[in-house]
Amino acid sequence: MNVTGQSQDRSTYIGGSDARTIIGTDENALIRLWREKRGEVEPEDLSGNLLVQFGCATEELNRRWFERKTGRQLGQVQRFVRHQRLDWMGATLDGIVEAEAAVFEAKFMLPWNFDESGAADKHMAQLQHNMLVTGAKRGYLSILTGGAKWVSIEVEADPVYQTVLLQVERIFWRCVVTGEPPRVFGAQPPKAKLPVVRVVDMSTSNAWAEYAAIFLRTRVAHGAHETAKTELKALVPEDAKEAFGRGVRAKRSKSGAVSFDVLPNGGGEHALVQ
Repeated sequence: MNVTGQSQDRSTYIGGSDARTIIGTDENALIRLWREKRGEVEPEDLSGNLLVQFGCATEELNRRWFERKTGRQLGQVQRFVRHQRLDWMGATLDGIVEAEAAVFEAKFMLPWNFDESGAADKHMAQLQHNMLVTGAKRGYLSILTGGAKWVSIEVEADPVYQTVLLQVERIFWRCVVTGEPPRVFGAQPPKAKLPVVRVVDMSTSNAWAEYAAIFLRTRVAHGAHETAKTELKALVPEDAKEAFGRGVRAKRSKSGAVSFDVLPNGGGEHALVQ
């Protein structure tokens, strides 16, 4: 990759944030982006978009939180890079995970209906584009939400996804050069493979705190309970369909499985052992 600290005219290249529009299905957004790249309209003014401004305001916090929670160090913050061979591909990086040469993307998302899979799908084009530009084999998507939740998702470079993305971007850039209006991709991009590797900080969740306390409080009792069930099963005679005593009843199913229930009134009412 070719690295420079200088800001670049966005009309001279396709960036990571453009990739989602280019491979997407919104024709109006695609045509507007094409006109921006051709210099026919000014880039959209996002200074009044509160969600975008939240992302800008929390980006540095996002980086610090990622480093703190994962132990990974970030460098090349806000560096602009171009693809070594394809000069029309570029990216302004939120950072690079130095030890792995992996790309880092910081995002802010609203908490309603938030889920990791949907977040990864939403930002997959940008991640794969930035990995193509830098030659990275891995990327990290670090997400802060308005619900005081942080999620880190690890994404591997996906050759199938990148092949499709590169072809669609190449066609779009050809349209920019020739003046021919682009067409929407017209198909769902392939699903990139996501490893089951994510780090989630739940320390600010009240529900998590409540059930974590119950889990810790009942952990010893649960272990004793499971041990007692095992020992009671061993005490049930092999030819017994049912056994009871001290408020507990064991029943053997036709398949031989033994289950337990609690007798009403501490076992004051029970049937004779069959």
